[in-house]
Amino acid sequence: MSRPGASVPRVVIVTRRTDLELLVHRHGTRGQVRFFLESRGQKLEELERRHSRFEVALHLALAAIPLEWRHTRLDRADLDRFVFEPDDIIVAIGQDGLVANVAKYLDEQRVVGLNPEPDRYDGVLVPHPPSRIGQLLAAARAPSAEVEARTMVEAQLDDGQRIVALNELFVGHQTHQSARYRIAWQGAEERHSSSGLIVSTGTGATGWARSIHLRRVTDVVLPKPSDRRLAFFVREAFPSRATSTELTDGTIGDGEELSVTSEMNDRGVVFGDGIEEDRVDFGWGTTARIRVATSRLMLLRG
Repeated sequence: MSRPGASVPRVVIVTRRTDLELLVHRHGTRGQVRFFLESRGQKLEELERRHSRFEVALHLALAAIPLEWRHTRLDRADLDRFVFEPDDIIVAIGQDGLVANVAKYLDEQRVVGLNPEPDRYDGVLVPHPPSRIGQLLAAARAPSAEVEARTMVEAQLDDGQRIVALNELFVGHQTHQSARYRIAWQGAEERHSSSGLIVSTGTGATGWARSIHLRRVTDVVLPKPSDRRLAFFVREAFPSRATSTELTDGTIGDGEELSVTSEMNDRGVVFGDGIEEDRVDFGWGTTARIRVATSRLMLLRG
């Protein structure tokens, strides 16, 4: 857990490659990118403009770091190989999803979200303009800073695997095949064949969970970001002689667990925040216990 003011901090700037950088990596040169886009009725200039705005935000962030502080820059692709320190201040520059990507690797270090394109990104998790980074870094060191603690969700598997997410966890089959499992909740248990299930936090309640909730007759009230509870929804449960459809949604309170035991011979998975590559295997007989995570995202607001 972060201890603001305890020592000289390190600023970890987290970014992801821009669309322009990804296209140049794929095609080799900007000239080839221009040819590729123009042959499809698109323009390179729009991507260059967006890339330039990101570069300005990155420059402002780097220039605002006090000389006596340490700092490093980290690409999203390297998050799983990086060791965060307790007193790190995390600066995420980009879209809201970047904060979700980094949150699962933190232990309540404070996070500053900078939005380089407010006309493009909603800014729920990156609410600040890059021009305020100097004030925000100073605030991040103050014990009295306005910090929003957002609840996360975790799954602990009985084979030792663990996964944490800010928005939601998905449990199911890696492809479009039916997911088969046993679900247990609040003393009831049944066998399912479904399109998988999601367990959502209050942060995720504005996305995937909301789209399910809007189209379902249910008593479940979606949580708010700071609520210490979760909502789960089974997707398209199929009734048969062997499977039931009673335990298809509910609320998991702090201290409660939803238990799911896989009956999938291969390609059963649990992944978080829509990132299928960042998953744990969920093969036959493995049980996942899903609950409110002990750690929270500490998002700097003021």
